[in-house]
Amino acid sequence: MTEPLLDIRGLKTVFKYEAGEAVAIDGLDLQVKEGETLGLVGESGCGKTVTALSIMRLVPSPPGKIVAGEILFDGVDLLRIPESEMRRIRGNDISMIFQEPMTSLNPVFRIEDQIGEVFRVHRNMSKSEAARAAVAMLKKVGIPAPEERAKDYPHQMSGGMRQRVVIAMALACNPKLMLADEPTTALDVTIQAQILELMNEIKRSVGTGIILITHDLGVVAEMADRVAVMYTGMVVEEAPVRELYASPLHPYTRGLLSSIPRLDEADSDSRRRLHAINGMVPDLRDLPPGCTFQDRCPEAQPQCKTPPLLETKSPGHLVRCWMR
Repeated sequence: MTEPLLDIRGLKTVFKYEAGEAVAIDGLDLQVKEGETLGLVGESGCGKTVTALSIMRLVPSPPGKIVAGEILFDGVDLLRIPESEMRRIRGNDISMIFQEPMTSLNPVFRIEDQIGEVFRVHRNMSKSEAARAAVAMLKKVGIPAPEERAKDYPHQMSGGMRQRVVIAMALACNPKLMLADEPTTALDVTIQAQILELMNEIKRSVGTGIILITHDLGVVAEMADRVAVMYTGMVVEEAPVRELYASPLHPYTRGLLSSIPRLDEADSDSRRRLHAINGMVPDLRDLPPGCTFQDRCPEAQPQCKTPPLLETKSPGHLVRCWMR
């Protein structure tokens, strides 16, 4: 078997505050193969974005810090290389589509300069060459009149257009690994489909591995090869996408999937209440012993007070639960 493109082993990322230490990522193990899409799902605050920031070594410090683990990319531990080498990798071999496009773009530079910088730094293009390449990328992500919009500043664009600019920057160098954090949140369904197809096209053509972070389980079903479900900084279930949707084993996974609106199950008056998972995600500074989902779980038992291991139930299907 070939080595995975990305191999995360025992990653632990914490945030230290006066009120205590929050464990955002707790012993995370994940793998992504070349040309594979891994869907990363879970509620807000479960650690999805912090996972991506840890891979990029962009965890804000202070208060955040990676305190343990390895992040092996092409066999190289990203946590052990100097910052200068990491800067060469960012945007070239590993790119990230950030969740907030307005904070990802510099408000005082034109769009062509910001996309062009990627080409100048990583492809050694001249300014004119980079400007032409920037226009071509804007056209690829579906921005109308790209030659004109390339001259705009971020505030002159809508939220959806800014998001497409961020996506254009991430795709510019055909990266080996792409971290997509809610890449289609601000886009209408037509542009969303176009962007997802563009990501798939790059995956097919250059073998890009993708970590797709999203709340949209429909997008995950369409895009992902495997799915990892996160809760309080840990993977509680991981499986091939079809198997996970057909046979979810963890109560949290089943809760997420049952919250999807289904037209075929609606009452005749179309007023069926959506399922909701009771309770709230626990405070990361004061997690309960054992399974961190136990206080919200309808199947909790006394043994849930001790930590369950991530166990294999079938080839490629892992679950962290005593009841399975």
